Amino acid sequence: MKMISVVSACFNEEENVRELIDRVREVFTGLPQYAYEHIFIDNHSSDGTVDILRGIAASDSRVRVIVNQRNFGHIRSPFHGLLQARGEAVLSLTSDLQDPPEMIPMFLAKWEEGYKVVVGIKSGSEEPSLVFALRKAYYSVITRLSDIELVRNFTGFGLYDQQVIMQLRLIDDPYPYFRGLICDLGYQRAEVFYHQPVRKRGKTKNGFYTLFDMAMLGITNHTKVPLRLATMAGFLLAFLSLAVAVGYFVYKLFMWDSFQLGMAPIVIGLFFFSSVQLMFIGVLGEYIGAIHTQVLKRPRVVERERVNFPDESTGGKSA
Repeated sequence: MKMISVVSACFNEEENVRELIDRVREVFTGLPQYAYEHIFIDNHSSDGTVDILRGIAASDSRVRVIVNQRNFGHIRSPFHGLLQARGEAVLSLTSDLQDPPEMIPMFLAKWEEGYKVVVGIKSGSEEPSLVFALRKAYYSVITRLSDIELVRNFTGFGLYDQQVIMQLRLIDDPYPYFRGLICDLGYQRAEVFYHQPVRKRGKTKNGFYTLFDMAMLGITNHTKVPLRLATMAGFLLAFLSLAVAVGYFVYKLFMWDSFQLGMAPIVIGLFFFSSVQLMFIGVLGEYIGAIHTQVLKRPRVVERERVNFPDESTGGKSA
């Protein structure tokens, strides 16, 4: 039988992991031609998630657990988990039940047709309409700006052939933008559309900073357009400033006694140009920060414990 790896990253998901395991098990019960393993990588949960996973793993050898030494963030930990999968195909599935496990047969069918990458595309979502609209707007903007063709409304939910995973292992990136890497590798992909359900239990871990971090990572990894815009805006504003200065100078020469400059234009101009400078300094800082992360070359994660991984020592591993 072909081995399929299901990888789920989790952090404080004690209310969801048991149901996720049951639903994945039920799906594969209807797929007897496949064997599977379900790998959980826990990002140092502070609730009972790890205890629940240990208890289930004790009675089900297909459930395997990696526990991190600390919370390594929403980028590094899921990526590390994918690289530990040894199945012929690897499925990425979030632990909050917003990626429906019942779609696994559709992914596998496309994989059997020969696709190395099968991605889940959100055609709709039960999240607030404003949030979904903002996500769609971001995907539209980053797709237009990117140097490569990115997939809109793709969150990472999908299936990846072991050949793709092997290529990902060769990428020495301590803070990888997974969604972009999948497109950058260039494998022919199949797209499966789905409606994302609302989170039923627990709180989302994707706050404003997390979403902003992901958005900036996508931009700094796949386009130089913001830097070019800063350069072009600098030239344009310099030309505009020179034109205004010449206009004021000429007007003053002809209307020497009656023309008074006043404070309003000075104050408005000062605040306008200062805000533009701060904005583009921030853009430049994002790129410098991305370079700084790459230069440090810190490990993506350091593991504290492994459960049910055959012929491997536990604890202390880093990657």
